[in-house]
Amino acid sequence: MNQTTGPDRATGRRTGRGFGRVLVTVYGVLAFAAIGRSSYELVVKFHEAPVAYSLSTLAAVVYVVATFALAIGTPVWRTVAWVTVGIEAVGVVTVGALSLADPGVFGESTVWSGFGQGYGYVPLVLPFVGLWWLWRTKHSTSARTSEERTA
Repeated sequence: MNQTTGPDRATGRRTGRGFGRVLVTVYGVLAFAAIGRSSYELVVKFHEAPVAYSLSTLAAVVYVVATFALAIGTPVWRTVAWVTVGIEAVGVVTVGALSLADPGVFGESTVWSGFGQGYGYVPLVLPFVGLWWLWRTKHSTSARTSEERTA
């Protein structure tokens, strides 16, 4: 196969391939954990700390959408991934800082409290790895899209 039609050039560098598979797996595990936690909190304990439990639900939704967006990796889903992973980064930094400044600010802990301390700080590291991966794979996806338009 020549350089322009080889398997790597034809498929391009998608977000859900290579290292992206590991990233999608970690997002999936975190999404599953956050859904479990927020579902329980919403059903059983919502009246105790509605803000905290709503934030946990938001985190769960963000993780689910980011997981699918990173796994699919088409241009539209890449945009969705940029937005959701960006929201995640802002959320974990904001909620983490507020919860450290005043531990009782939300009434109870959330997925993002203490910068994700209850989840081994994975919620703090993950969005920045996700943003790096999206940035890292953007050029090859753009090149692939240009090649598809000229074909």
